[in-house]
Amino acid sequence: MTRRIFQSICVASISVFLASAAVILGVLYDDFSEIQMNRLRAQTELAAQGAAHEGAAYFRDLEAGIYRITWIGPDGAVLYDTGSDAAGMDSHLGREEIAAALRDGYGESVRYSDTLTERLFYTAKRLPDGSVLRLADTQYTVWMLLAGVLDKVLIVAGLAVLLSLFLAFRLSKSIVKPLNDLNLDEPADQGSYPELRPVLERIASQQRQLKRQALELRQRQAQFNAAADNMNEGLILLNGKGVVLSVNHAASRLLGLPASCAGEDILAACFSTGLKALLEQAKSGEYAQTVMRAGELEYQINASPIVTGQTVAGIVLLIFDITEKQSAEQMRREFTANVSHELKTPLHSISGYAELLKEGLVKPEDIAAFSERIWLEAQRMIALVGDIISLSHLDEGTGDVKRENVDLYELAESMVQRLKPKAEAAGIRLTLCGSAAPVYGVLQLISSIIFNLCDNAIQYNRAGGEAEVRVFNREKEAVLSVRDTGIGIPAEHQERVFERFYRVDKSHSREIGGTGLGLSIVKHAARLHHARIELESAPGRGTTVTVRFPKDG
Repeated sequence: MTRRIFQSICVASISVFLASAAVILGVLYDDFSEIQMNRLRAQTELAAQGAAHEGAAYFRDLEAGIYRITWIGPDGAVLYDTGSDAAGMDSHLGREEIAAALRDGYGESVRYSDTLTERLFYTAKRLPDGSVLRLADTQYTVWMLLAGVLDKVLIVAGLAVLLSLFLAFRLSKSIVKPLNDLNLDEPADQGSYPELRPVLERIASQQRQLKRQALELRQRQAQFNAAADNMNEGLILLNGKGVVLSVNHAASRLLGLPASCAGEDILAACFSTGLKALLEQAKSGEYAQTVMRAGELEYQINASPIVTGQTVAGIVLLIFDITEKQSAEQMRREFTANVSHELKTPLHSISGYAELLKEGLVKPEDIAAFSERIWLEAQRMIALVGDIISLSHLDEGTGDVKRENVDLYELAESMVQRLKPKAEAAGIRLTLCGSAAPVYGVLQLISSIIFNLCDNAIQYNRAGGEAEVRVFNREKEAVLSVRDTGIGIPAEHQERVFERFYRVDKSHSREIGGTGLGLSIVKHAARLHHARIELESAPGRGTTVTVRFPKDG
């Protein structure tokens, strides 16, 4: 307000000054023009006397100064001119001042010269011989007049501006000071301007009402924030244009939104094509839902518009983290498909062999071989079902399983003894080396780790190859390592061999009868013991799998 008052006073003062200056300049201009014309008349009289006495000799070596002197004969022909060549000039009988001088002895006029493109004063006097002597002077423009007094005008203008600024500053301060000193906390007690009394009383009433409403609003806001921040689901409130009004902790965590994004456009804080399409649908008044992915997280966003009349006044976004749900669902689908496929193969074999036996199409000497094949496929199904049950137990966790101190070396020794017949039958030399290594864990799960690693070292080895089991006791960990000289695993498959039913060479796996779940069981059992698995392998050079059990796990 101070600035506006200051500016208004300054503008008024400067406007008055400029208007006054314009009027004064106009008056001065008229006075100066009259002085200039009188001076021209006097010079014309003097020049006419000189020309009358001396004749043409007067014009020799004539210094005209600022005036233009023209001598015209009685017939209008130009005899002499200080500004142009007289021989090339037209007759001047038609000029107003010439005609008046020939008629009355003296004439004058003011006009615009096409030749000189200037506004000129003309005075003419008839000489005794009938010729006419004319003098012309250029009229000063307003700007030329202003230039002549510019230094004085600038001084006056500067003083006027400074005085205006000073007075405007003092006046604006004195006007606004009582307003600035108002205590709006107690507006009814102010008495600066009587004219403000009704306004101050109205302000006091409104302040009391606003304080009550603000207190209620803070209480409701605190209750809402407490409820929203304790939600597991993300909650974002937007206005009708998509500007963030409120964000709870879960939404900030799921979408990576800063807590200070209130007041910003949601797409500026977290842009996504899916979110943009969702908001556009919600802004049209329709309920919308989408699933989005950010990094490794997958979440579902529901957008509910808040409609007031025909206008969408706001949008409520609910965000659910469905990463584990989607992952479990995907795993369930893949697991179901893989189990169905793995069970279908032995069932087809059993069904085919049994049908041949039932129809009597098998020779008596082949019945034993067919029966053995049926038995092997049944054993394969039993092993597969057993591995599936083991994985199901591992997925559920080991909260109800007893943990105990286990000697990793003794357990490995018993597994090596158990698998030696199978290794010898396959032409594999199975050995054990190392020392005692205590581990606190679930005996059955650690046994399954050792068994599956040793079983794989035998199954995926070559005749005449080696499978070596090593156990080491370190300060902070117990280490189990199983090395074979088998076919090895290409680098592109090494990250996936611990997935369920994943096989590098499906045809070879079918021949040896593996279920494809052994390494998956190893991975889950190791995870439940907080153990770390390391895999080193190269095609044709064998594989080494190392499991490191932490002593504090």
